[in-house]
Amino acid sequence: MAMALTRASCCSLARQRNPLRSIFMQNPHHQRIRFRHPLQSFKSYPAGFQHRVRAIHEATVEPITSNKQNEPQPQNWNIKMLYDGDCPLCMREVNMLRERNESYGTIKFVDISSDEYSPEENQGLDYKTVMGRIHAILSDGTVVTDVEAFRKLYEQVGLGWVYAVTKYEPIATIADAVYSVWAKYRLQVTGRPPLEEILDTRKKKDEICNNSNACKM
Repeated sequence: MAMALTRASCCSLARQRNPLRSIFMQNPHHQRIRFRHPLQSFKSYPAGFQHRVRAIHEATVEPITSNKQNEPQPQNWNIKMLYDGDCPLCMREVNMLRERNESYGTIKFVDISSDEYSPEENQGLDYKTVMGRIHAILSDGTVVTDVEAFRKLYEQVGLGWVYAVTKYEPIATIADAVYSVWAKYRLQVTGRPPLEEILDTRKKKDEICNNSNACKM
């Protein structure tokens, strides 16, 4: 009897020291619990979740570019800007002027890198000439270049003060000299091939387009 009481006391004490064990003993169905690897929990996600995750994983981020070749051009423009649409640094300034021009409508933008660029419509200025330095054309047909072109463009969108000082000497001469250095090394700075190589590539493309329907939609 004493031994039976002793065993009962020991069991009771064991249950008090290890309450979880007593719970499992009283509830046998808990013994079927299995701990799975954390990654296996993905199997319990709703149907289609895996596909959404894969779609996000495989998605690519396209570079932000400004392709506004078909944007409406102002009818009564005061100045036409000829720009190189393949120049990433140039496009920063072009896009800024575009945004400003939405309120003024005084600048017409012409991308010389476009296949539709026509020298005949732009005072006979061919691709090679315009690639050498910035050109702008006033509504009366006057062609302006270098810093003067920037000054005229900025004046048309309410930013004339930016280049106002370049009207006066010796600032005008210094500004043109600095811009000439930039224009000379622009392709190299932006990681593009030399102008001769670009011209050769465009020539070959034109020959292919003229001899086949590859470029015709």
